[in-house]
Amino acid sequence: MTTQPSVLRADARRNRERILEAAVRAFAEQGADVPIDTVAKAAGVGSATLYRHFPTREALVEAAYRNELARVCDSAAELLADLPPDRALRAWMDRFIAYLAAKQGMADALRAAVASGADPFAETLDRLGAAIDALLRAGAEAGLLRPDVDPFDVGLSLAGVGLITSSPAQRDRSGRLLDLLLDGLRHGATAPRREATGG
Repeated sequence: MTTQPSVLRADARRNRERILEAAVRAFAEQGADVPIDTVAKAAGVGSATLYRHFPTREALVEAAYRNELARVCDSAAELLADLPPDRALRAWMDRFIAYLAAKQGMADALRAAVASGADPFAETLDRLGAAIDALLRAGAEAGLLRPDVDPFDVGLSLAGVGLITSSPAQRDRSGRLLDLLLDGLRHGATAPRREATGG
């Protein structure tokens, strides 16, 4: 009995996801020089499988970072599908702070990758800006968030919160600051106008 190609593709995708998750943890915990075999072992795959997906350390670092970026950016649409826009934005803020923490944990590995000629950050600003813009527009259209906010300003504000609350001891403060930021984004919101109906 032969294995269906779709099953092989699903297995390959799962292996790739496990490798990327293990890489983020390993680079954060053990630094840029963590042995690649250590990442493979943590992911539950053989070294040959890892190298088949990521032939160089730089390719692994870049893919791990881009995967974290994709997760936070793609989650904007998912949250908007499940929550009112203002609550979706607040939930997304938490995910953004987690993304920043992962990025900070990988800082040495990312610097080494950039020094070798890789460009893991090529799409970062555009993708994050699009995600924030989608959340803000949905909130403004629903009359829950003010309509005059620059997505880049929100991104900078979130980055500031992430920077000053990066230690685990500051996580509670992070939540409070994000709540304050959301309150500011709600201030001045205007409820959508309703068409008059005849009685």
